[in-house]
Amino acid sequence: MKVIMILVDGMRPDSLADVPVAQKIMKQSAVTLDAQTVFPSVTLPCHISLFHSVTPQRHGTTTNVYTPQVRPINGLCEVLKQADKKCTLFYNWEEIRDVSRPNSLAHACFYAGRRIGYKEAGEALTEDAIRYLKKYDTDFTFIYFGHTDMEGHRYGWMSDEYMKAIHESWDNIDKLMNELGDEYTYIITADHGGHDRTHGSDCDEDMLIPIIINGEGFGNEKKLNDANIVDIAPTIAEILNVTPDPEWEGKSLA
Repeated sequence: MKVIMILVDGMRPDSLADVPVAQKIMKQSAVTLDAQTVFPSVTLPCHISLFHSVTPQRHGTTTNVYTPQVRPINGLCEVLKQADKKCTLFYNWEEIRDVSRPNSLAHACFYAGRRIGYKEAGEALTEDAIRYLKKYDTDFTFIYFGHTDMEGHRYGWMSDEYMKAIHESWDNIDKLMNELGDEYTYIITADHGGHDRTHGSDCDEDMLIPIIINGEGFGNEKKLNDANIVDIAPTIAEILNVTPDPEWEGKSLA
C-alpha cells in the first residue's frame, strides 16, 4: 500500500457541509470533523508537528519561520527514508520545504502561489503530481494546497471567496483520486481552521480540523475518535509497515 496525504491549508471542518465532492468521499472513508491541531494554530508550527508527531513546545517552531531543533527528532520523511521508502512533496507555499531534512526526498515540486496565484499553482501541482506518480513508484506523497488560507486572510473564513477556494481544492482532490485510483490510501486534512480574517488562537474555529482517511480498512464512515494532528505521522508509518520514531508522541489511527 502507498499513501497520499493532501492538506488544504485553513480548511475548517464546517466548511465541508455544502461541498458535494467532500461529502461523497467522506461516505466512503474513516472520518473525524473534530480532530485537534496544535497551539499556536499557525501554518508552519502545525506542519512541523504533523510531520514530527510532537507539539511546537517540543520541536521549537512557533511562527512561520523555521527554528532548527535543539534536540532533533526524525520527521516522517526521515523515518520513511531509513526504511527505504520513497517520499515526494508537491506544494505552493515555499515554507513547506522545512517539513523534511535534506536528502530525505525522492522528489519535490514547488509552484510559487505568491507569484502565479494560489489557485493556478494548486492546479499546476495537481497535474504534476498525477504525471509524476503515474511514472515513478512512490511510497508517500504529500500534496499541499494554500489557496484557502490566502482567501481566508483576504476575505474572511467562511466568506464566499473562501468557500469558492474550498470547492476548487476539492475539485483538485477529486481529480487526483480519480486519476490515481485505489492503490493508494488517501489522507485528507488541514493544518488549522480560522475565524474572521485570522487564526493562531486556541478557539475551536482555529483548533478543529478534519481528518479523512480513504482506503483499505478505512471505509463506511468509520469514526476516528480522539484524533490529533500529531497522530497522522504514526498512522502513515503503520499503513506503510514502518516503525515510528521512538520520540513521536502521537498514536496511530489505523
